[in-house]
Amino acid sequence: MPRQKVQLVNDEIYHIVLRAVGDTRVFKDEDDYYRCIFSMYEFNTADLITIRERRKIRMAQKKVNRSRRPDSPDRRDLFIDVLAFSIMPNHVHLLVKQLKNGGITKFMQKFGGGLANYSNKKYDRKGHLFNQFRAVHIKSDNQIKNVFNYIHANAISLIEPGWKEKGIKKPKKVIEFLENYKWHSYPDYIGKKNFQSVTSRDFLLEMMDGARGCKQAMKEWVRYKGKIEEFDDTVFE
Repeated sequence: MPRQKVQLVNDEIYHIVLRAVGDTRVFKDEDDYYRCIFSMYEFNTADLITIRERRKIRMAQKKVNRSRRPDSPDRRDLFIDVLAFSIMPNHVHLLVKQLKNGGITKFMQKFGGGLANYSNKKYDRKGHLFNQFRAVHIKSDNQIKNVFNYIHANAISLIEPGWKEKGIKKPKKVIEFLENYKWHSYPDYIGKKNFQSVTSRDFLLEMMDGARGCKQAMKEWVRYKGKIEEFDDTVFE
């Protein structure tokens, strides 16, 4: 269950934060990040099917119809629409819309539990990998735009530690880094094919005025917001 007492309502949008127990690093190499991406896609379904079975089905589908586009409609019974995401070494940010009753909770249980099983086997550990997730209800268009930028800007700390308190020193370098950081959804929003099948982007692309609007919004956000001090705290951690 979420740590906060937030009512999770269908067709509403939420900022989700899933943080590692003790803030320890859980994504230690490229394979761990890929596993997180894979899990984000595979566990977002109410269909009772194993990952191994889904792999077999996908391989069969590719042989039957190799012309199917990667952005074709998803026919799975989805719990949520993943609108945006960012994977950091010790936590994950998600912007999601709930599609089913209890969809967010069920997805997070499968997602977090699946990653814990993977990590425990790989690193010979036991117990929980993550704390209970935190969900924040996003209520306005302005909040959606802010959290879209904030989630993708989280990766800035990898090249400018302490930027949230000290401000951003090299905006141009930061923007270039964000556009090429592989483990979040921003590249897909600005026209770089990354993990297109994971996110549902039409809603935010329309709101942000397309890929060009996403780029411009991020540039302005990075340059103007430099230091986080005047944000609505319902949007962030």
